[in-house]
This record gives sequence, C-alpha cells and structure tokens, in this order.
Amino acid sequence: VQLQASGGGLVQAGGSLKLSCVASGRASGDLTVAWFRQAPGKEREFVAAIRRSGGTIHYADSVMGRFTMSRDKAKNTVYLQMSNLKPEDTGVYYCSAGGGIILSSLRTADRYAYWGQGTQVTVSS
Repeated sequence: VQLQASGGGLVQAGGSLKLSCVASGRASGDLTVAWFRQAPGKEREFVAAIRRSGGTIHYADSVMGRFTMSRDKAKNTVYLQMSNLKPEDTGVYYCSAGGGIILSSLRTADRYAYWGQGTQVTVSS
C-alpha cells in the first residue's frame, strides 16, 4: 500500500486546511486509516482514525470539535478537515494504514504498517 498525503501549508491561527491522503495498491476501505502528527522535538501523536468497519471516527482530545476525518471509498481517499487551527497544531501530518488493528490500539503508531511521506502544517500566531 502506498499513501500520498497532501494539502499542508502555512495558515494563520483560526484558519482552516484540508488534508488528503490517497491510497494505492490496496483499497483503503479494507484497512484502518489514521492521521498522526509530529512536531519538532516531539513524538508522533495520534490525531484521528477510522476503522475498516467504518462507523465511529476516533479523535484525539486536542482536536475534538475542530478536526473532521472522512473517507471516500470510491476515490480511495481519506481527508482531514482542520478548522480553528492553533499554533500547537503545527507539525508534519502523516496518514497511515493498517489491518487487524483493535480498538484499544487505534492510537498507537507502531500498529500501523503503512505510512505516507507526511505533509507540513504550520500555524502562525
């Protein structure tokens, strides 16, 4: 599976961005797909995930109510709509995918076998 993330950029605090992640090589609908982010000098952290089975989308507390993850199975693409961005949202955003990820492991980066190259999001104050 190859993942290609795009849509990052520079935005002022309070602004919005929409990230996209296109999967190739395998239908992303067969996999759990997640967004993680990594700020300079910090560990990679969970942002949001949607399981293969669909249904509830899981969010980190820090982005709840501001970010919305969605999936378009026909386009094999997942999105992350980010609104009311804050400087602390700055980082490289990665999309990831994996199979057989149980609910309790959704937020654990090393459970995901496939990773995109990342897209930089910078929020200025």
